[in-house]
Amino acid sequence: MKEQVAKALDEIRPALQADGGDVELIDVSDDGIVKVRLMGACGGCPMAMMTLKGGIEKRLKQAVPEVKEVVPA
Repeated sequence: MKEQVAKALDEIRPALQADGGDVELIDVSDDGIVKVRLMGACGGCPMAMMTLKGGIEKRLKQAVPEVKEVVPA
């Protein structure tokens, strides 16, 4: 599952980089919890949780149905 999540993040990454940010995969647990670190402009952005939940989590759940939640590391 970690490889599938990494591949999906690679598809999301260009949109984040266009705004001066990035995302780093920290861990994927057996129970479907994905830990990521938002970096660059995304790391300190007031909208970071919205990006994490509304963007990254939504996309990862579509690409990898086993993903239950995305949390900040």
